[in-house]
Order: sequence, then structure tokens, then C-alpha cells
Amino acid sequence: MDLFETVKVLFESYHISMFFLDEIHFAADYKQHLKKIYDFLDVRIIFTSSVSLSLFDSAYDLSRRVRLFRLYPFSYREYLFFKRDLRIPKLTIDDMISKNWSDEHLKSGYLFEAYLKGGLFPFSLHEPDVFPLLDNIVKKIVQHDIPRLHSLFVEEISLIEQMIQFIGKAQVEGINYSSLSRNLGITKYKAEQYVDILEKAFILNAVRPKGANVSKELKILMFLPFRLLYREYEDAVGGLREDFFAEMMVMNGIEFYYLKSTKGKKIPDFWVDLGGREIIIEIGGKGKGRTQFKGVDLEKSVIFSHQTEVIGDRRPLFLLGFL
Repeated sequence: MDLFETVKVLFESYHISMFFLDEIHFAADYKQHLKKIYDFLDVRIIFTSSVSLSLFDSAYDLSRRVRLFRLYPFSYREYLFFKRDLRIPKLTIDDMISKNWSDEHLKSGYLFEAYLKGGLFPFSLHEPDVFPLLDNIVKKIVQHDIPRLHSLFVEEISLIEQMIQFIGKAQVEGINYSSLSRNLGITKYKAEQYVDILEKAFILNAVRPKGANVSKELKILMFLPFRLLYREYEDAVGGLREDFFAEMMVMNGIEFYYLKSTKGKKIPDFWVDLGGREIIIEIGGKGKGRTQFKGVDLEKSVIFSHQTEVIGDRRPLFLLGFL
């Protein structure tokens, strides 16, 4: 019995009108059956899939029949709740700028490193070493999910694996379509195609540029903590900070861009739009200063640095996890 017939029997015989379907991608031709269910049965279906690429694909096919939600990993605030049963209120970026927080917020920073190392995934609550699982996730996405949904040559799967490794091992600055094309020996079109696939699979995070005289190249970051599959934490922490910032912005639907100007000119990292108000944000370590803010004329600017102390215009980076 196919999916449509199963739902039809349960609806007509037992008057069940709400269905929750997990891992729907395992059902053969599920998109066609969902269309048919929507068109002919007065029921509601909530479905999930661990293969995000499949759901992106279904969103186009199902058109007006489906509303798609992205389910992200834990924010830092959620991680603290599930890990330590700490119920700490949310913050806004304005709260962070104006120091409108509690002692609880500042005292929670001792778990931030564990969060960056994989604590944002629910299975980290029970698995002391998350990286074998993360490595398996990447392999499954590249070797199984992508070929199932995209018409690619066999050698392209290897190129996608090489791309992930290259980005994971490289410094974050200068990773864009051009550098990927140059270092992997592929066209910029192919680099863009592969990045788009991996972004939909929640492995890469492509950030658009903003500023004078910018190229239209996207800055390629990673979702946490995939970078740590290829580099040690101490060596990768600079990239992890930017990965964390970008992931928090994406998870909260905040519009942001990386700032880029003429070659050789130091400027802050990111431009953020808070309901039409422009704020610039610099991400860095304990020693991050304001030299890159020279000549920048915006209402507010702030440095989020990897520390627990509040010094001048610097704010603890982990506070962004309370958005």
C-alpha cells in the first residue's frame, strides 16, 4: 500500500486527520503522493527528513501545497538548557550593545568552547566524541544524498569531497568561487553549483558582500563544527568564530553581509541590518581592537571577541548565542 492509500484508509476508516511522518524521503515517490493527498483528502501532514536536499527539492515540486521550515541545531542558549538545565533569557543585539544582560548570561561562557566543538548537535548530549558521527554525516551527504538528487558525474563526487576538505583546511579569508575554481581546477560555474548544493545540505554557509568597489563573490564559511574535521581547534578557532556568528544570524533570520572594500584597506567583518538600522560587527579574539572601524560612519558598531570580559566596545562572542 502506497503513502496515499495508507493515509486514505486511516482517514476514512478511523477519522484520523493529522499525520506526522518522519524521514519521509524513504517513501517511494513521496512528493507525488503528498500532492495527491493535499488535492483529494481533508487531512494535514507534518513531515520531516534528515536529507535536507530532498526537502529543498520537494519545496519546488509541491509549490503552494507545502510550507518548509529549516530546523537548525541548538543555539548556545538552547544548548545550556539541555546540557545544564540553565534557563537564561534571550537577548537582542541592541541588548548586547547597551549591556542589557544579567550575570547569568556572562557566567555561562565557560561552556562556549564545548559548544563550538560540536555541542550544538543534540546527539552531543550523549556522545562524548561527536566527530566520527559528523564525519559519517558528511560522507552520507556527499556519497549518497547528493548523487541521489543531482545529475553529477562520478568524478564530481570526489571534487565535492575535495572542496569541503579544502575549505575546512584553509583560512576563511579569500575563500570564494574564484579561489575554489583555481585551487580545485574547476570552472567558477561548477564551484557555484557545488557550494549551492552544500549550503542546502547545511555544510557550507555562503555570505554575500557589501561595500564600495566589491566583487560579487560570496565569502564561503562553514556550519559548525565541520571545520574541526580537518583542523585542530586551536588552529581553526579564528574560522569557527566567524562560522558561529554567521550561523547565529542565519538561524535568527537576520540580514547580514560581509564587508569588502578596496584591496589593502582594513575594514570590519560584517554589516547587519536590524530592521533598517545599520550596525557593523567585528569578530575576533581577545586582542581585537577598533583600528578597522576608522572611516566607518554608522549609528552603532561593536566588537564581539572571544572572551568573557566586557572591555570598552568589546562584547563576549558567546552572547550572540542568546539571540
